[in-house]
Amino acid sequence: MSNTFDSNKPIFLQIRELIEDQIVNDQLKEGDQAPSTNQLVNFYKINHATVSKGINQLVEEGILFKKRGIGMFVAEGAKQTLMGQRKEAFVDNYVKGLVQEANKLGITQAEIIELIKNTKGREV
Repeated sequence: MSNTFDSNKPIFLQIRELIEDQIVNDQLKEGDQAPSTNQLVNFYKINHATVSKGINQLVEEGILFKKRGIGMFVAEGAKQTLMGQRKEAFVDNYVKGLVQEANKLGITQAEIIELIKNTKGREV
């Protein structure tokens, strides 16, 4: 993520997604210390409360945990939890609509699979 934010999405969500992406991409592993609120505030030049809101959501969901006086750390099972959430969101946001549209167009499951195979690796 660059120092600019998407104006169509709340910044606290973008901070949350930044940390989630680092976990999913193995930049942060279980037990690793996550960036501190102050580091994120200073780097992105944003409000402390905004950063805290994103981080606190991750704590509430058990993705991060606090060690008093030390900082935030990636919880055990965090990557697995995030991958599960993202797979569910992928199905809801992409697959269901794809299948519905394919049904309307009379595209079979085998044809969908072939289309996906032919698209794999190509930039769309």
